[in-house]
Amino acid sequence: MNELNDEEDFLEDDQDQQDELYEHHNLIADVGQEALRIDKFLMKRLPNVSRNRLQNIAKAGTLFVNGESVKSNYKVRPKDEISIVLPYPVREIKLIPEDIPIDIIYEDDQMVMVNKPANMVVHPGFGNYSGTLLNALVYHFDSLPKTDDYYGRPGLVHRLDKHTTGILVIAKTELALTHLAKQFHDRTSERVYYALVWGDVAEEEGTITGNIGRSKKNRKVFQVYEEDEDMGRHAVTHYKVVERFRYVTLVECRLETGRTHQIRVHFKHIGHPLFHDLEYGGDRILKGTTFTKYQQFIDNCFKLLPGQALHAKTLGVTHPKTNEWVFFESDLPEGFLKLLDKWRVYSKIDAK
Repeated sequence: MNELNDEEDFLEDDQDQQDELYEHHNLIADVGQEALRIDKFLMKRLPNVSRNRLQNIAKAGTLFVNGESVKSNYKVRPKDEISIVLPYPVREIKLIPEDIPIDIIYEDDQMVMVNKPANMVVHPGFGNYSGTLLNALVYHFDSLPKTDDYYGRPGLVHRLDKHTTGILVIAKTELALTHLAKQFHDRTSERVYYALVWGDVAEEEGTITGNIGRSKKNRKVFQVYEEDEDMGRHAVTHYKVVERFRYVTLVECRLETGRTHQIRVHFKHIGHPLFHDLEYGGDRILKGTTFTKYQQFIDNCFKLLPGQALHAKTLGVTHPKTNEWVFFESDLPEGFLKLLDKWRVYSKIDAK
């Protein structure tokens, strides 16, 4: 649920196996297993996970035995089936605090909702060691009170592409990170994106289903594979038309799954690449006329956005501390709004 671009390089090996920022462990206790607290049991089998972290995982409700959530003092019994969801630790890349302006939509002692601008990588990686969102957040978080379970750096729950704008949630405690990671894993969070795509989408609403995996020809991009090819991972995108401009269409997308580049790949697959998508062929004229004035119009539109016209508009999650449903919305960025205004004017003139 997740969109990626340049920041993907540092996670490339992980992304072959997992599209989100968590891992799922399944263990079965031996027949002769003696009664032992589950946190002690897991410490022996997950050596890189501290007891304090395991206790926080239990508090967050992401520790299960035989399908039931348990506390850290649960005594493991023979043949118990244990399931645990852990956020992946961030690779050891030094995060240097940088005084970069960030748009904070909401913040409390557990999490922060930020409005990510275009042309900003989420996390330092190959070729992007500074100027990222996390460099900015580390600077911001250093001025905040630190609690006992504070990581010392923001916790990534999901990601957005470098050029994708909109809402991103960052966990401020280990409890929140684990709690939010489980919601993304269980698909109980709600995410809505706005995308401008090439072409006049035929149906008012629909669903795109298709396995998504890395391209065999270019590992920087992804593609849809048929299910019988046994490639990629199951992905589902629901969409409905918001506004039509003859040659392009504004659509609202709801993600049922969170695969890398999901919206971009799915819409290219059905013949509607995102407008100005540099990786998936949307950065050239795909619909319209051959007139010079139209070509100039498109060039002027492209200049309004550094990349694909995609915005994470809303995000709903269960609050990790209060367990209340919280919902946040971000306005389309200025460049996106100007792009839509240009198309409104052009489509009216062209229709005459």
